[in-house]
This record gives sequence, structure tokens and C-alpha cells, in this order.
Amino acid sequence: MKKHIANILTGSRILFSIVLLFLPVFSFWFYAVYLVCGLTDMADGTVARKLDAESEFGSRLDTVADFIFAVSAFVKIVPETEVPKWMIIWVCLIAVIKAINIISGFVCRKKFVSEHTIMNKITGLLLFLLPLTLSFIELKHSGAVVCAVATFAAVQEGHYIRTGKEV
Repeated sequence: MKKHIANILTGSRILFSIVLLFLPVFSFWFYAVYLVCGLTDMADGTVARKLDAESEFGSRLDTVADFIFAVSAFVKIVPETEVPKWMIIWVCLIAVIKAINIISGFVCRKKFVSEHTIMNKITGLLLFLLPLTLSFIELKHSGAVVCAVATFAAVQEGHYIRTGKEV
């Protein structure tokens, strides 16, 4: 049972992310569930390492859970926020780079590849914090920082995938 705790945490993030879709955005409960999603994201990898339960399945599940959490938050927050057009274009370009990385992973390594680099982790942390800062930092400023870091992380990940460098 101990070996499954990390995957249970990751799976709970998927469920909590779906719950986010049914909560009023920027409400107490939205933030509470949002924070639980973030905590499970931070905890699952740590728990897996401590219990010596790291697995390829767990890594893939974590990537899926991260994606579902990000999409759920995006779907709730973006319609309630004025996002500059330049930022939307930038985010789309980052998505294109990430898609190229996925395709490159299949071409170069014949499997799904998601590198858990330090820059990807910093990007995730900044993305997680972004909605929590909207009330006191203008999105055009905080979003530019997040986009810059995410761009670097995506390019770095692509380099690692194409060169076969292990992270």
C-alpha cells in the first residue's frame, strides 16, 4: 500500500482539479481546493522518492494530473481576467514548443517523454502562484515573467529531449 500513496496523491489532484470546475472562481472554496491541488503536486514526488516508489507510470500520471489541473484553473480563471493579446500569443507559442517537444520525444526516443527539469518545476511554481497574485500584481507584469521562464524551460526541455541528455 505504501508504494501507491504517491499515485493516490496524484490521482486526488485530478479529482480536485475537476471539482475546481464547479466552484465559483476566486471564492474561498476555489482557493482552498486550488491550494490542495498545489500541495498534492508538491507532495506526490517527494513521497514517491521517500518511499522508493518512483515509477514511469507515476511520472506519466503526474504529467496528466498537472495538465488537468492547469486546464481546469485556466478554464475558470481566464474568462474572469483581462489577458493581453500579446500574452495569449506568447502562451500559444509556448504550447507549440511543448507540442514539438512531445513529437520529438516520440521521434528521438520512441516513447512519451516529459523532462522534470528544475526550470519546468520553477515554471510550475510560478504558474501555481500566478492566480494567487492577481489581486495585487498586474497580470501584464507577472504574466510576462511566467511566460519568459516557461519559454526558457520549454526550449531547454526540447534540447534535453533531442540530445538525449538525462535530467
